[in-house]
Amino acid sequence: MVNESLKIQNVVIVGTGLMGSGIAQVAIESGVNVTVVGRTQEKCVATKTKISTGLARSAKKKFADSAETQSQYVEAALSNLEFATELTDVNFSESDLVIEAIVENLKVKQKLFSDIEQVVSEKCIFATNTSSFQLKDISSKLDRQDNFAGLHFFNPVPSMKLVELVRGDETSDEVYNALFSFCQRLGKTPVRCKDTPGFIVNRLLIPYLLDAMKMVERGDAEISDIDTATKLGTGYPMGPFELLDYIGLDTMKFIVDGWHQRYPEDDKFAPCAMMDRLVSEGKLGKKTGEGFLKYNSDPKRA
Repeated sequence: MVNESLKIQNVVIVGTGLMGSGIAQVAIESGVNVTVVGRTQEKCVATKTKISTGLARSAKKKFADSAETQSQYVEAALSNLEFATELTDVNFSESDLVIEAIVENLKVKQKLFSDIEQVVSEKCIFATNTSSFQLKDISSKLDRQDNFAGLHFFNPVPSMKLVELVRGDETSDEVYNALFSFCQRLGKTPVRCKDTPGFIVNRLLIPYLLDAMKMVERGDAEISDIDTATKLGTGYPMGPFELLDYIGLDTMKFIVDGWHQRYPEDDKFAPCAMMDRLVSEGKLGKKTGEGFLKYNSDPKRA
């Protein structure tokens, strides 16, 4: 049973990228009050447009036969949404939960949480959406680590049902249970995990993707054949190289390099020369039009 004082209604999301905007959309659709903090007014305006487009898409699926109901749905959700460009403009005293969805830079994350801890109420919960850092590192400068946990949403947030609910060494039962209920309220399926590198999904996924690249490097199989074999042989919706390009090779390299630095003796996290070369050439995947595959026309080998 969740303590009444830890029920989550007022949420602050710091970050206007794909994850921040996606979390904001599903939260306001669920009746949660959300304040999104962006670095500039232009980013906030762009994020509101992105969220509005996502809400319209969601409303069309829910109420396909009524344009009026669709419009009412979008307006009702947007009434739960506010923006700020400075932390000082946010009413943190009323916040039940602060979700960090900013750049994957450890020092920047640490400073953000340290700054916010000074202005929130004692009951406010802190959560990070990190996919690569461990919670104990991000929260190392916090005084109230029992109020800290990980909420790892997946992209695109509106359509991906999974949330990894990560428990730090000192996360309290009340906080953990409150976050579990919050995820369910958003229509997500939370899974519990401890504070380990990559949590559940990435801890299994990253070595698999690295193994696929190393198969090509050894000459065991071609990229197109590995993708086809994986899709038809395991039922995966994407092959490993399609998925790598979707994730972004720069993002993948950032994660691999960080894990390799931390665990240099673990061969599962050893870097891949082929991926490093593509990143150095600016071929980062779908977002640049080329990675392991090309996306100007029909996908084919890079």
